[in-house]
Amino acid sequence: MVEPVDGAGLPTALGAVDYLLHRGEANPRTRSGIMALEILDTTPDWDRFRTRFENASRRVLRLRQKVVVPTLPTAAPRWVVDPDFNLDFHVRRMRVAEPGTLRQVFDLAEVMLQSPLDIARPLWTATLIEGLADGKAATLLHLSHAVTDGVGSVEMFAQIYDLERDPPAEPPPAQPIPQDLSPNDLMREGLNHLPSAVVGGVRGALFGAASLVGRAVINPGAAVAGAVGYARSGMRVMSRAAEPSPLLRRRSLATRSEALDIPLSDLHRAAKAGGGSINDAYLAGLCGALRRYHEAFGVPVATLPMAVPVNLRAEADPAGGNRFTGVNLAAPVGTADPVDRMRKIRAQMTQRRDEPAMDIIGSIAPVLSILPTPLLETMTGSVIASDVQASNVPVYPGDTYIAGAKVLRQYGIGPLPGVAMMVVLISRGGFCTITTRYDRAAIRDEALFAQCLVEGFDEILALVGDPAPHVAPASFSIEAPASSARSAASS
Repeated sequence: MVEPVDGAGLPTALGAVDYLLHRGEANPRTRSGIMALEILDTTPDWDRFRTRFENASRRVLRLRQKVVVPTLPTAAPRWVVDPDFNLDFHVRRMRVAEPGTLRQVFDLAEVMLQSPLDIARPLWTATLIEGLADGKAATLLHLSHAVTDGVGSVEMFAQIYDLERDPPAEPPPAQPIPQDLSPNDLMREGLNHLPSAVVGGVRGALFGAASLVGRAVINPGAAVAGAVGYARSGMRVMSRAAEPSPLLRRRSLATRSEALDIPLSDLHRAAKAGGGSINDAYLAGLCGALRRYHEAFGVPVATLPMAVPVNLRAEADPAGGNRFTGVNLAAPVGTADPVDRMRKIRAQMTQRRDEPAMDIIGSIAPVLSILPTPLLETMTGSVIASDVQASNVPVYPGDTYIAGAKVLRQYGIGPLPGVAMMVVLISRGGFCTITTRYDRAAIRDEALFAQCLVEGFDEILALVGDPAPHVAPASFSIEAPASSARSAASS
């Protein structure tokens, strides 16, 4: 059966994983908002900035679409063009006290991410922050994870950016046609199609069963072994890879983000010197920071559970929706040697990527999506298998502009779905940024942790030899000497 798509080629029905993320928006502990924080070299003209999003919303229909959920689950929830779309609700401007700092922008971002998106409207906002030092500005693009994942968003929202500061003017795209569809309308539509859907489902089940029986008759041993192997793989994929850290166990609703800047070429050279990829070097640097933080509190650990999202998006897949799964690692935070740390990470990533049941969450999502909310939230809380999640999203390799302003840096701020820490590496325009968002009940000494971040990634960059490059703190400053992290907690 061909899946219906909209005028932009995106599926009109929410997938099961997307709907799970959409349902989580109502609960602050399962809220899935993701955010791109961009620093601009100058403050763009407001009318031009606003027009940029107006035109983009006509091309990228997800910017004008809301989710309609049927009153009864007779049909999949659907994306429809909002007949009450109001650009001024989504595109906003604010001014910080001059000269504004990146720290102020990150603090504003935390407030936005902790606030629910209005699920009766399209699930995004774009806020222009004016008043930064040296005439700079910032944008905060807040998006529900139900719309797409990090990799999908790069493709979906490329329409917002230009490749030159002042490109030739283009005629505005045509207005999308609104759809006035109510939850009751969608429920009735589902009821009308229910007989054919049931027949199609039964037919598919029968064909599938016949195929399965046929394989079992031809080669019963292989059929049983395959089922057992998949079940065992599913248990490995779902199970916790290491015991959780006693230092990071507390959870709250208070969060904070810190960020680092690293030239992409420096991280690439360090990764090559250590015999790994950029992702290996990134995760090894994060493990080094966590090792220092634990040792500073006198709670050293050999490993802790870390989840790393893996992109499952094929080239032909549409930009909308979520196509990723999580790989659970026993993060080797207790391994002192950074090269050995990179080797252990690489070996685990290779092994976990080859699991037959790697996408088991996508397989069981249709069942989870129809569970009552209290039961779903209870199950979600019980299956969180990691202390830390670490994501790596390549964005645009060259220079990009928005409304005449050049994007200097982009910082990715992810959700905290029951974990102590979400870390996002963004590579864009020749730079890597590493943003660590954490639960303030788990990370109690903010200055110490910031110091540990610098030391952990400096250790990785030092692999290139002497003189080694250093990371640049973006959201904080380092006043103490770089060797003081271990003693800071006890002083």
